[in-house]
Amino acid sequence: MTTLRLLALAGGLALAAPTLAQQAEKVDQAMIAKIKDEGMNRSKVMETAFYLTDVCGPRLANSDGLKRANEWTKGQLTKWGMSNANIEPWGDFGRGWDIEKSYVAMTAPYYHAMIGAPKAWTPSTSGNVKKQVVYVNATTEADLAKFQGKLRDKIVLTAVATPPKTTFEADAKRYTDDELTKMMEAQPARPTTEDPAMTERMNARRAQAALRTKLNEMLMSEGAAAVLSTRGGSHGTFFTSNGAPYAADAKPVLPEIEMSPEDQLRLIRLVEAGIPVEVEMETKTRFQNTDLKGYNVIAEIPGTDRKLKSEVVMLGGHLDSWHAATGATDNAAGCAVMMEAMRILKATGVKPRRTIRIALWGEEEQGLHGSRNYVKNHFADPATMKLLPAHEKLAGYFNLDNGGGKIRGIYLQGNEAVAPIFTAWLQPFADLGATTVTPRNTGGTDHLAFDAVGLPGFQFVQDGLDYNTRTHHTNQDTFDRLQADDLKQASVIVASFVYHTAMRDQKLPRKPMPQAQPKS
Repeated sequence: MTTLRLLALAGGLALAAPTLAQQAEKVDQAMIAKIKDEGMNRSKVMETAFYLTDVCGPRLANSDGLKRANEWTKGQLTKWGMSNANIEPWGDFGRGWDIEKSYVAMTAPYYHAMIGAPKAWTPSTSGNVKKQVVYVNATTEADLAKFQGKLRDKIVLTAVATPPKTTFEADAKRYTDDELTKMMEAQPARPTTEDPAMTERMNARRAQAALRTKLNEMLMSEGAAAVLSTRGGSHGTFFTSNGAPYAADAKPVLPEIEMSPEDQLRLIRLVEAGIPVEVEMETKTRFQNTDLKGYNVIAEIPGTDRKLKSEVVMLGGHLDSWHAATGATDNAAGCAVMMEAMRILKATGVKPRRTIRIALWGEEEQGLHGSRNYVKNHFADPATMKLLPAHEKLAGYFNLDNGGGKIRGIYLQGNEAVAPIFTAWLQPFADLGATTVTPRNTGGTDHLAFDAVGLPGFQFVQDGLDYNTRTHHTNQDTFDRLQADDLKQASVIVASFVYHTAMRDQKLPRKPMPQAQPKS
């Protein structure tokens, strides 16, 4: 791992001197200069982010907002000169859902406007409802029996699993030099035996989900009016959940608002003190059952090399978001950067040897559906590992989906053979803070769909900023959280990586082919 180490130098960290392998990797310094000039001095990345967030709005899977974003991105990519721009169906998803109105307030023992939003894929209330509140604090099925006969026409409060705590650290942070060094020096991921702690956590989550299903069934049968719940947060920020079922034939559920934990806890304390609590609420939500398909937005810069233009280098990020805000850091930022990388390359007059293809994925938040089905439709099905002809033609895939922070490096995803290549490609960006090539894997986003069928798929290392503390799946994930300089920096690095992948004599190295993973 010595070739990946950072050297501590006066004024900061820098990459170690390049090895022979790195020196052999071609780095087009003249093209990088053009990319930096275009991306830093004539950037459109924040303008793109504005349209994706403030103009298109929330982009929940199969919602009107996501449809607006699909149409706008297709049109914008075409306007910038991309070829074959298309809104491509990947398969069946489920119902669309949009919010038309949302209001919730405590009206007794006094008036207090509360912070919350309808839980995704839940129905409307029966107009404006004003009801007494009941607190259902149940940890077992036996606990649920205590509330039988007490819930009709009531608004039900559920428990707060993670109460807010006072913190003494800043919401936002960047990687320190020590943290980046440790990432560089990490050992490559190896197969591991089952982790008892992880198994215990997964079992606890399954038990919690099963109990919530039983609670939902009881609330419906008892005739409760609505539900108030929370997944946590602090200082007026609340996290959204994965929502109610979105399948066309899903069982009915009650209207539900997900709340700030502070508001939820106030209601609970009053109820537990024996003080009658009344809540007024109204939600208007609309289901869309006409088109149940999911879609990805695809566009290209065609290759020009007679022998290599049928090969493809891809870049992408997921376009869908949650609905309590406008999905700025998750993941308008990633999509804006990838679109900007395409714009930069087109503006420089690039003539790539291989075709460069952008994909803006749909329905990632529900299980990477857009990317997984694209891979299944075009490259291979991980359940059978029967390869399609295009599998051999993919040079590499690059993804961005870890917030709005600048790029600090790249995860190898266990593909050690690309280490000297990526190290060489990062060297021109050391002055912009991108130096880290780590053998670590990272999960939770769309590069995994490619990795699962033996294709070289990579996610960049990004500064977290306030992604995990304030914006990820919350009501605060708005345009105001984006950092223009960070997104400019990310755009030029992505453009350079994509360009160099498109121009190499060989495709990026691949890991050994994985075994088929039949669905259980």
